[in-house]
Amino acid sequence: MKITCSRSNLLTSVNIALKAVSTKTTMPILGCLLLQAKGDQIKIVSNDMELGIETLVQGEIKEEGMIALDAKVFSEIIRKLPDNDITIETDSFYKATITCEKSVFDIMGKSGEEFPELPAIEKNHFIVLSQFTLKEVIRQTVFSISDNENAKIMTGELFEIQGDQMRVVALDGHRISIRRIQLKDQYDPLKVIVPGKTLNEVSKILSGEVEDEVKLFFTDKHIVFEFDDTTVLSRLIEGEYYKIDQMLSGDYETKVTVNKREFLSCIDRATLLVKESEKKPVIIQITDGSMELRINSSIGSMNEDILIQKEGKDILIGFNPRFLMDALRVIDEEDIDIYLFNPKAPCFIKDKEESYIYLILPVNFNTAAG
Repeated sequence: MKITCSRSNLLTSVNIALKAVSTKTTMPILGCLLLQAKGDQIKIVSNDMELGIETLVQGEIKEEGMIALDAKVFSEIIRKLPDNDITIETDSFYKATITCEKSVFDIMGKSGEEFPELPAIEKNHFIVLSQFTLKEVIRQTVFSISDNENAKIMTGELFEIQGDQMRVVALDGHRISIRRIQLKDQYDPLKVIVPGKTLNEVSKILSGEVEDEVKLFFTDKHIVFEFDDTTVLSRLIEGEYYKIDQMLSGDYETKVTVNKREFLSCIDRATLLVKESEKKPVIIQITDGSMELRINSSIGSMNEDILIQKEGKDILIGFNPRFLMDALRVIDEEDIDIYLFNPKAPCFIKDKEESYIYLILPVNFNTAAG
């Protein structure tokens, strides 16, 4: 194999492919990137057997072939070479010679034949979104997934499609994040659970431009994201997602409208007094026209009043401050509506159209107030 391409093009593609390189594996080949030159395409492929990425590199093929190279070593070399054209040439003993200006590296690779191919996927069922929309949906929900591998379904997000509506749901046992998206076309009903790790990595690669599209293909076991010159393939999480609709009661006894930035800043200030190990709640007292936030910890205490609009009953309720902040940070509206029922029932932060819903369980502030 012999190829030439610019360092910037090669580095961009290498950085994308690195996101599916296995760092903990008993199979050394999974710690490699596959370079493949065939026809008029130079591809870089990575595969950790759960997530696979294939991305194209603009360049010139002088001789077809393929080789698997240690991802860490190869990426570091490319990163530190001068910003000029790079030539990569391989011999029959799987040695790769990387040349750029006066720098010449020889590194040993492995046969490309050993590298596990990405599964061939039938691309029948798919939807089209803007890259901006998908990136935003992931940003506004993925913080609510669980990192507990024993509750596998909670480590993924539900993608549910019905007609021209898509609903994305994440939960971790303490909170639920929901985003609804209006699609341009009508689609057959579909429910899949996509790993949070996949969504985080896809989000990092997406351009986030409104004009750029991404196609999502679905099968029983896989989801494929196709955009720009990149294909990301991921296994789905198998199983039945939680029935969340029964948790989304419309009942409330208190409705609060508050300035989002002011509310977020106030909680942020309160957390200055909380050590990570303490898990102290922020206690919120809602009365007519006023929301008082209090926090007590081993470092000290704080209280602050915020002006609000209130409908319904007064309420005293406690929350994990981080859960409130996570939700508030991803809401773009200036003012938000919070719906509460009683001190032991979850609160809902949602807009009138329910394009977003954040459900957060309260904590028992009686034991924590002292």
